Amino acid sequence: MTSVLTVAEMVLRDLARRRTVLGLLFLLPLGFYAARHDQTGQAIRFASLGLGWGASTAGLFSSNSAKSVEPRLRLVGYSWPALLVGRLAALLLISWVIAGAYFLLIYFDQDIQRPGALALMLALTALIAVPLGMLIGAVVPRDLEGTLVLIAFVGIQMAIDPAKDSAKYLPFWSSREIGTYIVDPVGDDYLQRGLQHGIGVSVGLIVLTAVLTAVRLRRRKHVHLVRQPAAAGMR
Repeated sequence: MTSVLTVAEMVLRDLARRRTVLGLLFLLPLGFYAARHDQTGQAIRFASLGLGWGASTAGLFSSNSAKSVEPRLRLVGYSWPALLVGRLAALLLISWVIAGAYFLLIYFDQDIQRPGALALMLALTALIAVPLGMLIGAVVPRDLEGTLVLIAFVGIQMAIDPAKDSAKYLPFWSSREIGTYIVDPVGDDYLQRGLQHGIGVSVGLIVLTAVLTAVRLRRRKHVHLVRQPAAAGMR
């Protein structure tokens, strides 16, 4: 547990030094929200997507910056689960703080009948976004390529019709179902579908990230050099 807290503290300190990144994390959802401010349902959904993009980007950059540090931490005794859980916890903490700020903004700015569902949607979006960014960071070697992958994800998510069956295969489809439940007088089945999809996606992303992290940070046996006897002719 101590090692997990130490890793989380290191991640938070690293992000605290990147004030520009933190500023973008706070402002990115605001830009999405302002773009559809006059339409409550769209404004909520776009704010959620902005939060997802920002949290995913933080997960991507944090994962890539850790690739040179984590092997050394493994050598001094840190386990790969501690490294993974500590980083995930720190990024989720920051993302949930940002989600809380936007919950208050939307709650006081829009006519929301189901504020509890709004809080769930934003928290679930962060829970999906952080491991998504970490997974992309584990698969894609550099920040530029990873950012392009994230842009593709968010662009498709915004462009596709959420009512299509193919939209269910995208990571943030749950925000559409829960967002509909927040704004429209629909049944609890929308909330249930959104929660099931979001929790399932987040668990799957975390498991995949854990597998890749375990493979990357596995302990390798040291190579032993065997001294070969000198050839008779060379003696």
